Order: sequence, then structure tokens, then C-alpha cells
Amino acid sequence: VQLQASGGGLVRAGGSLRLSCAAYGRTVSNYALGWIRQAPGKGREFVAAVGGSGGTTYYADSVKGRFTISRDNAKNTVDLQMNSLKPEDTAVYYCAAGTETYLTMSNFPYIDHWGKGTLVTVSS
Repeated sequence: VQLQASGGGLVRAGGSLRLSCAAYGRTVSNYALGWIRQAPGKGREFVAAVGGSGGTTYYADSVKGRFTISRDNAKNTVDLQMNSLKPEDTAVYYCAAGTETYLTMSNFPYIDHWGKGTLVTVSS
């Protein structure tokens, strides 16, 4: 499975961005899909995940109420709508496929597939 993320860019604080990730190679409907980010000089951190059916979603406390994750299994995609962005949201965002447990528990070595990151920069 290859994951390709897009949609990053530069936005002012309070603005919105929508990240998209497309999966290629085979269906990812059996995987949970998520977004992980890495801010400059910091380690990776879990942002959001969605279960295989799309019915269960998980969020880091820092983004709850501002970010919304969704998936479309027919299109093999996962999106992250980011609203009310803050400078501390500045990071490279990676989409990932794996189990809900490994994604939400930030057990990154056990995540099955990673996409290349897309940079989100939020200016103050």
C-alpha cells in the first residue's frame, strides 16, 4: 500500500486547511487510518484516527473540537479537516494505516504503512 498526502500549506492562525491522503495498491478498508504529525525539533505525535468502517474516530486532546477526520472507503481516501488552526499546529503531517490501537497509542514502529508528509505552517 502506498499512501500519498496532499493539502498542506501556509495559513494564518484561525484559518483552515484540509489534508487528503489517497491509498494506492490495494484497498485500505481493513485498516484504521490516521494522521501523525511532527513539529520542528519534536517527536512524532498522534493527531487523529478513524476505524475501518469510518464509524469510530479518535483525536488527540490538543485538536479535539478543531479537527475532523473522515474516510471514504470507496475512494480509498482519508481526510483531515483542520479548523481554528494555531501556530502550535505547525508540523509535517503524515497519513498512516494500521490498527486503531497502534495509531492511537502512538506505537509508531508497529504502524503498517506511512505516507510521505505534507507540511502545514500556521503563522501567528
